[in-house]
Amino acid sequence: PAAQIGTGFFIDHGMGVVIGETAEIGDYVTLFQGVTLGGTGKERGKRHPTLGNHVVVGAGAKILGGIKIGDNVKIGANSVVLKSVPANSTMIGVPARVIKMEGERLPEATMDHINIPDPLTDRFETLERELLELRKKLESRNSEPSQ
Repeated sequence: PAAQIGTGFFIDHGMGVVIGETAEIGDYVTLFQGVTLGGTGKERGKRHPTLGNHVVVGAGAKILGGIKIGDNVKIGANSVVLKSVPANSTMIGVPARVIKMEGERLPEATMDHINIPDPLTDRFETLERELLELRKKLESRNSEPSQ
């Protein structure tokens, strides 16, 4: 294989790591078990990712295609990265998305796990309110003296 690998490269628990032949790995990069630096099968020539310096890739992550991963990037376990990643970012998910840049958590990546919206509960509560209002109207009509 013709992959280019920089100084201080480390594979932690190296089982199942795949590094494509046109991959480029910067200095002081750490890959955990099950990482794939692969191609998508569509490209010719440079078809595997380029990782910058001081990159950490979590277990089971897949980085696919001739994309560039910037310096000081962290990629979460089992994430699938299909687009280039800016330096100083943290990526997670399938497909991976940026949740942190320059050490700051992005607002859209912050989730309130206690108050997660539940559309079914919201709808049931609305229906319950409407039902109570209808019952009150019906009771008031039934309590009116008949003419």
